[in-house]
Amino acid sequence: MQLETFNYDNRIVRNFGIATIFWGIIGMTVGLLVAVQLVWPFMNLNNQFTTFGRIRPLHTNAVIFAFVGNAIFMAVYYALQRLLKARMYSDLLSKIHFWGWQLIIVAAAITLPLGLTTSHEYAELEWPIDIAITIIWVVFGINMFGTIIKRRERHMYVAIWFFIATFVTIAVLHIVNSAQLPISAWKSYYLYAGVQDALVQWWYGHNAVAFFLTTPYLGMMYYFLPKMANRPIYSYKLSILHFWSLIFIYIWAGPHHLLYTSLPGWAQSLGVVFSIMLIAPSWGGMINGLLTLRGAWDKVRTEPILKFMVVSLTAYGMATFEGPMLSLKQVNAIAHFTDWIVAHVHVGALGFNGFMTFAILYWAIPKIYGTSLHSKKLASIHFWVGTLGILFYAIPMYWAAVVQGLMWKEFTPEGVLKYPTFLTTTLQIIPMHMMRAIGGALYLGGVILMTYNLVRTMKKGTLLANEPAQAMPLQPLVVNEKSRHRRLERKPALFMVLALIVILIGGMVEMMPTFMISSNVPTISSVKPYTPLELQGRDIYIREGCVNCHSQTIRPFRSETARYGEYSKAGEFVYDHPFLWGSKRTGPDLHRIGKKYPNKWHYDHLLDPTITSPGSIMPAYAWLIDQALDTSTTASKVSAMRKLGVPYPIGYEKQANNDLVKQAEEIRADLRENQVEVLSDREIVAIVAYLQRLGTDIKVAEN
Repeated sequence: MQLETFNYDNRIVRNFGIATIFWGIIGMTVGLLVAVQLVWPFMNLNNQFTTFGRIRPLHTNAVIFAFVGNAIFMAVYYALQRLLKARMYSDLLSKIHFWGWQLIIVAAAITLPLGLTTSHEYAELEWPIDIAITIIWVVFGINMFGTIIKRRERHMYVAIWFFIATFVTIAVLHIVNSAQLPISAWKSYYLYAGVQDALVQWWYGHNAVAFFLTTPYLGMMYYFLPKMANRPIYSYKLSILHFWSLIFIYIWAGPHHLLYTSLPGWAQSLGVVFSIMLIAPSWGGMINGLLTLRGAWDKVRTEPILKFMVVSLTAYGMATFEGPMLSLKQVNAIAHFTDWIVAHVHVGALGFNGFMTFAILYWAIPKIYGTSLHSKKLASIHFWVGTLGILFYAIPMYWAAVVQGLMWKEFTPEGVLKYPTFLTTTLQIIPMHMMRAIGGALYLGGVILMTYNLVRTMKKGTLLANEPAQAMPLQPLVVNEKSRHRRLERKPALFMVLALIVILIGGMVEMMPTFMISSNVPTISSVKPYTPLELQGRDIYIREGCVNCHSQTIRPFRSETARYGEYSKAGEFVYDHPFLWGSKRTGPDLHRIGKKYPNKWHYDHLLDPTITSPGSIMPAYAWLIDQALDTSTTASKVSAMRKLGVPYPIGYEKQANNDLVKQAEEIRADLRENQVEVLSDREIVAIVAYLQRLGTDIKVAEN
């Protein structure tokens, strides 16, 4: 048997690496703009396309799917070829994957500022882009499994287990969470409503973090850390335990995002229990990584790449300790809806994902260019600037969270809220938001420094586009391995099926009863479908991204019922496609805002929030007064809602616009009585109608 000669495809690694850097700078710059607007709202440039509600999802999508996504593909294409001793299955599929993914990112960058959004957090892209993602993900899967099949290594290394789990789980999450009914080229409604939609969204949202931001990075850790430290991974058995326990337990924990909501209590309890259990496999993986550095800690002092890896794993340990802690109801009661969640997410994103990405770029780029890094000193400066950036970002956010969370709950000795005005608590934490923006700027500065360093490195060397390699072909198996797992590691199809079964169990146990047993979502007879004008107003609310700052679910706490009104019931959301509970309260909850203020208050508030709330950091929405409401879609929206189970009468879509005009005229007349002149066909009239409806159905029941 002779050695076989072949080439590694480094061009695709280089392309994904450049895309990682490019989109990273874009995504972080948008993030900085978003952070600045929370201090100075005029930094939206008085432009609807750069306003917080629209570009916040642009930031999250850019850093998650563009920056991190491209980094994952860069690392997978680099590691997979070398672990399997084979060139990628198809150069054509590699190119389709690369360019298809970049086009999806461009489509997201165009549509999100235009307000074309589903409103599902981390899944805001509309249905045509969802289909494109599905196609490109399949292309990636074919290329990955094709490479595995033609491999020259019999056993799949632990990094590949994590890549396989990432592929199958993201496919399942994307398909289930994208179940939508299109009503036009760029508008759709989710099939699920209210509580069920919330459960699906946070099953997706939590596990997108798990299987897009975590498992592929753990696979990257298992490949790149031993290479960087020149040490074998600490424990093979711990790797097995880490992998299977992590992918099984992670999938159950999504409901901890919905504690104290109207989600059935048993589902919330399952989420808490499995979140606590998640500490064990998460820390097992972190320990396996850190102990890989045994005997190599002296290198950490001098090698910036290892510095990045150590902080990355430490941040992973912190984030995976904090997640279970936040699922404890006593902690969640204070932390949820505050900046604590923002800090928690960014410790993981900036520390774990960001720093590991930087380490891999510093390590891989010189290798594929056949040269050394331009400047270790600059890489070290980047490390310290980035670390300071994380600290300046996270610490003020934790501080802000505790301050604001406690202020929301504080009562006077007389038994009334000490801070009844929400804005008072917001203004208290503005200095912390300024510090957060400084932290973001430092982190971005470090990335720009890295970009300069890597560009100089590339110019110094020459891309080894087809790096020569040699390996023996696979020999016939002559020994029956005793270890079941060793046997499994040479059967990729069976491995994938087992991983799929393991990740499906948790989701099915939590979702099927919620969807199939009606007592989990008790109905309320007084809750009626939205009027056509309210339905249009709701879509404007979604378009403007109001859900990014305002929740619509009141928890059963004395402090919340005293501030907002009666706590939210599951039956109030049965016609909400999608649900709009939100995950952060930069502004107050709006679920009982209906009829609390007159129409003129809402008009003034949208025209200029400081008229009604001096010092408010909410941006003005003056364009809603200028822009005419598009009523050509009313019939199709009503018809679509009926198909989804909303009880509009048969044929109602034909008269829906008549009712819409009638309600709009009533609001215009009311505004005119209060010295406000506005045309009845303006968007502001529709959104005022929607806001005035919120939470009023149950008030009718009480009356």
